[in-house]
Amino acid sequence: MNSTTQITTHDGKRISKRLLNHWKHKFEVSETKQYSKIFMPTAKVTLTPQEQHLVVLIENQQEDVDRLEQVVIDHLNRMAQQEFIVEWQHH
Repeated sequence: MNSTTQITTHDGKRISKRLLNHWKHKFEVSETKQYSKIFMPTAKVTLTPQEQHLVVLIENQQEDVDRLEQVVIDHLNRMAQQEFIVEWQHH
């Protein structure tokens, strides 16, 4: 199941870069000018910074997507040093 959300922020590029650096010691990561990807054992997280948003896509192979969504947003909150209120869409 895939999950997406948009976080309202002007710091999307900085936040995604910090998360990539944080997780690159634990997971394989890749980075382009448009997006960053984090390859977890059962999921892929894509962070796409835009002018006023950070788009987060989780492509999850497991059914338990709620736990992974919480892990991702908790880490993004820590990297941004603020609490984001997000609503996940599932597809």
